[in-house]
Amino acid sequence: MLYRICRFLLSLSILASAGCSIEPWVQPYERAHLADPIMSFERDPVASAYRDHVYQTREAARGAEGGGGGGCGCN
Repeated sequence: MLYRICRFLLSLSILASAGCSIEPWVQPYERAHLADPIMSFERDPVASAYRDHVYQTREAARGAEGGGGGGCGCN
């Protein structure tokens, strides 16, 4: 009985490891589709950039959104 369980677990682990491959899921010629504008979180990137700029200017929080510089306006 123990032999059957060990054999089953061994075959299950071999089967599970067969699904792991080194080959990438996304082929190089398919990577352009990942940068498609429809994949972005924002509906309007221009309006989003403007809102972020206004927020950073009003709150003196330049750099809080990932940009560089300090609250004094210098880059």
